[in-house]
Amino acid sequence: MDQKVDRRSFLNQLGVTVGAAAASAVPVIGPAEAQTASAPKGKIPDTPLKMGHMTFLTGPAAVLGEPSLKGHILAAEEINAKGGILGKRKIETITADEAAGTDANVKELRRMKLSEKIDMFTGVISSGNTPALGPVAEELGLLTIFVDGCTDFLWDKAVPNPKFTFRITNIQSADGVTCAVAAAQTWPTAKKIAHIHPDYSYGRNAFDHFTLAYKKLVPGAEVVSEGWPKLGTTDFTAHITKAMSANPDIIMSSVWGGDYVAMYKQALRYGMFNKAKFASTIAFGVAPHAIGKDHPEGVIAGVHSNYYFTYPAGNRWPANKTFVEKYHKRWNEYPNFQSDGAYHTLHMYRTAVEKANKLTGGWPDEEAIISQLEGMYFETAAGYLYIRPDNHQGYKDAVTGFSKNVDAYPFQILDPNRMITIPIRNITAPPGWPKPGSGHNDPTSTFNWIKETWPQVA
Repeated sequence: MDQKVDRRSFLNQLGVTVGAAAASAVPVIGPAEAQTASAPKGKIPDTPLKMGHMTFLTGPAAVLGEPSLKGHILAAEEINAKGGILGKRKIETITADEAAGTDANVKELRRMKLSEKIDMFTGVISSGNTPALGPVAEELGLLTIFVDGCTDFLWDKAVPNPKFTFRITNIQSADGVTCAVAAAQTWPTAKKIAHIHPDYSYGRNAFDHFTLAYKKLVPGAEVVSEGWPKLGTTDFTAHITKAMSANPDIIMSSVWGGDYVAMYKQALRYGMFNKAKFASTIAFGVAPHAIGKDHPEGVIAGVHSNYYFTYPAGNRWPANKTFVEKYHKRWNEYPNFQSDGAYHTLHMYRTAVEKANKLTGGWPDEEAIISQLEGMYFETAAGYLYIRPDNHQGYKDAVTGFSKNVDAYPFQILDPNRMITIPIRNITAPPGWPKPGSGHNDPTSTFNWIKETWPQVA
């Protein structure tokens, strides 16, 4: 696209906002009608509902995975305290450790369905797992709501026409693009970018989409270094020193979970954060207390473009205040975006069942439940979540922010007064945009959409 605009005008077109007032992007209204329960119609069985929940329970990824299970358990306890879904069917949860690896996870999904007879499958953190699990869930006819595993590849290639599978985390391409927009807005003269990413689908996706979007926003930007540590790396020395030796303006990273905690602590010893600006897609995606007071301040510390517990503020979005208070009371810690996702997955399912019951009476079949999930707007702690009917993908406004030490918490947080929000529709491919292999060979639909439709800023 040859059209050129100035950066400020284009960022305004994208709807980028910075600060506490950015929460106005989310309508401030009372509880959504869809979440208001009513007496069920017809005869409801009292047999338990079996839920399979797979997440990282061991290893460095557990700082993301354990909060997912805690969010799930909190929602199940709330629902069961009221007699269960439709007041009759209590939730029983069967867990699985995602750290077992993709092949083992696929076998476990089959076992859960065929032996344990689960009614629904939830969870999953890694974007390396959902493309393997999604087709199996479709084959088994198992209603599945992925909490994460955000890769675009799931819908672009692995399950192009989903029926039983859904996902509620923001799509992966939005992560790299959100980080690029935030970095370009914050440091518009920074042109030399060094990268450190996990060497699998998430890291490659973050690199591709950040690089494309950033080069659109900052003319003359170039990649000066690439580092690709394996998942579970404990020694990041070579990657840190390589990035620093390139004399970059920005070091950009999508290293996540316990790997990120290890990397930032090692980087402090080398003075990395004093040598260049730093931007991350998911640094603060971990359980909030996993980040120490020693973390550098003022860096872009992403949360997977999804949710952070201090935002939106409770006076603007009471649903977040209520969720944080309930979660802290139950677990004596604060939630992350996985907690938010897993918690609201169960309540979203409950709501779909309640709405389907009003239409059909009795316990609704999966067709009826799926029909209510498709196109649903649902109130979450992060704001409204929309499930697009065409690809069963959840969309909510993307967020990121800046690290800051405050007296109120014994760990570093994202500055509530400097949160960056972007309407999700402005950074993701719209319905019907060609998928890879259909008229283009770009990595994702969103990559092609940005390449073809975003102007080059002057």
